[in-house]
Amino acid sequence: MNKQIKKIVKKSGSSFFWGMHILPTKERRAIYTLYAFCRHIDDIVDGPEPLSHKMELLDAWRREIDNIYDKKVPASDVGRNIYKNCMRFNLPKQEIVSLLDSISMDLPNPLRAPSLPEFERYCRGVACAPGSLSLRILGCRNETLIKELSNSLGMAMQITNILRDVREDAVAGRLYIPREFLQKADIVATDPMTVIVDKNLAVAREELAKMAEKNYADAFAAIKKLDKKIARNIRAIAYIYKRYFDIMQNRGWEVISPKPQIGRLSKIFLILKAFSGR
Repeated sequence: MNKQIKKIVKKSGSSFFWGMHILPTKERRAIYTLYAFCRHIDDIVDGPEPLSHKMELLDAWRREIDNIYDKKVPASDVGRNIYKNCMRFNLPKQEIVSLLDSISMDLPNPLRAPSLPEFERYCRGVACAPGSLSLRILGCRNETLIKELSNSLGMAMQITNILRDVREDAVAGRLYIPREFLQKADIVATDPMTVIVDKNLAVAREELAKMAEKNYADAFAAIKKLDKKIARNIRAIAYIYKRYFDIMQNRGWEVISPKPQIGRLSKIFLILKAFSGR
């Protein structure tokens, strides 16, 4: 495997690294390459470069995706690894385009209190699309189940990220909590740093948590329909993310820092639990 890709995945501390580490070589390389691509696009969007340069890089990536699917030689190292490691799994181009488009929603300005439809579109691209691609890499061929599970688990995981990173996002000028939930909490501001110190923020976060809880329940029900070999890897990732969610839920939604942490041994325990089918 390309050392740069493995370094990107391992350095991130991602649950994908732990949940997919013991996959067969071809599948593991494809999953890690996909994750590295997501991180690469994130870094472009969040980087210090001028907006015009960021837009040029994203346009170049759209051309790169066209090259990959037109079976032309990709121009970038990450693109060549996508072609080499991922294309054998017949991944649909539209899912990769959706991923790129959704991450790009933070340009030209960071998202701030999006409408619920905008929020769902964002989550669909940044989390559900990678889930759909990952399920195909793992060998799932049931299109209905792929859609059901990638949507529910992707939404649950992305909401967990948003709840966990609310302060960090605010410092970066982002606020992903839907405006409908802020309004329900009587929060009229959309400035991120103002919102995170509002006494009613817990109400809005709790509304978002309710959405996550439903999606986790739907996801775990869908996982039971998977082939056992596929299910254990997906279950491992779901258990780790659900643990983050449960830590926040148990301490109360008024607490936004420090971010919840899960140690290495705890992650290994959750993976063993997932692989035992419990």
